[in-house]
Amino acid sequence: MNNKHTPTTDSHPPALQRRGFLGGLLAAAAGGTLATLASPAHAASRAEVALDRAKWAMRNHDMVAQMIAEHGKLAPGYQSGKRPYAVFDWDNTSIMNDCEEALLMYQINTLSFKLSPAEFAAITRQNVPPGPFSKDFKNAAGQIVDLDSICADLDADYAFLHANYKGMAGSKSLEEVTATTEFQDFRAKLYYLYEAVNDTHGVNVGYPWVIYFFANMSVAEVSALAEASNDAALGAALTKVKYTSPADRPGKAGVVSVSHFHGIRLCTEIATLMDSLRRNGIDVYVCTASLEDVVAVFATHPKYGYHVTRDNVIGLRLERNGQAFRNAYLKDWPLTWGPGKTVAIKQVLVAQKGYGPLFVAGDSDGDYDMLRDFPETRFGLIVNRMKNGKIGELSKLAADQISTDKPRFLLQGRQESTGNWVPAETSIKYGKTAPQLLTS
Repeated sequence: MNNKHTPTTDSHPPALQRRGFLGGLLAAAAGGTLATLASPAHAASRAEVALDRAKWAMRNHDMVAQMIAEHGKLAPGYQSGKRPYAVFDWDNTSIMNDCEEALLMYQINTLSFKLSPAEFAAITRQNVPPGPFSKDFKNAAGQIVDLDSICADLDADYAFLHANYKGMAGSKSLEEVTATTEFQDFRAKLYYLYEAVNDTHGVNVGYPWVIYFFANMSVAEVSALAEASNDAALGAALTKVKYTSPADRPGKAGVVSVSHFHGIRLCTEIATLMDSLRRNGIDVYVCTASLEDVVAVFATHPKYGYHVTRDNVIGLRLERNGQAFRNAYLKDWPLTWGPGKTVAIKQVLVAQKGYGPLFVAGDSDGDYDMLRDFPETRFGLIVNRMKNGKIGELSKLAADQISTDKPRFLLQGRQESTGNWVPAETSIKYGKTAPQLLTS
């Protein structure tokens, strides 16, 4: 996930095509950029690095290309039995926006649940502390919403939908059911509940909770749902939509409103960097705070252009009954967010290889730890979302290092209204026009 939620303990297109990788075409595109690799020791490796210039900030491109040349397979001292590796966050780093949150909205809009009303009711409350949410979560009357009230409303909504939708136990089409006030209430309140749980109780509660809604679905079913959600989001406009529950169905929680940022975009620069790393003998891994099987669809399917090996995707994991997911987090597996990402990398990769990643890329507080925890890491690349919190501290450090010869962290800019990188360290927030380096 995009790690936008901060725990309460803190301060609060079509498939990508390979671009410009061949001989003279690359040389014409990258020109003087690759010429910065001026050391004779690396002369033979310049063409092999072949890191597409694309929309990288010039200095970041130079630094990363130099890193690949110095540590890749043609570098002096390279050991094929001790291959360097890179670790990438997924949501809002390898793509624009969050595929798990997009999938939740898609799951709601298509009523893709395999839960009885009793099972659904249990999951909405599972491991969530009872009582009121934080003061930011009020209804239209200004009253703070509590767990019991909104879950009671969702119980009634889901019971109606389950009884009427032909994909569950009823006879009505999806179009007919989604036109009802019960569905409108269900959509607004379930997504509102997701936001309220995360922002009030933190991601240690909220991130496992949201994937429990895949219970009783097989890995294949969730993978197919994720692919359909990805494709729909890639074809949708990047736009923030406000959902408000119907005024004539206030229920116990009252009328509530919540916003969702629709749309996803592929990141060409990340995909081509992954390709360049692999071709230069540097392995590529993904460590995500979304369900591992969901991100695996995006990271591994050829039509999306990232070509990550399935075994190289690390993320949230659920217990299973055979191939069917259970609404239980995998025992003894870390929550792959924040410190848990470092734990998972150590448990899966450092334990096997004996060393940490050469390169790490992230965008938020959930990536803070893995960006800085490994002494072997040459660069921590931060997709600049101009955020506060821990990632804001690293972003400030990266900004301070822009003029230095040997930075530890790199800031990479992006325009949120298009989802595209920009060739600068500054970013342009959604709804804004002025580039910005750090949060104000």
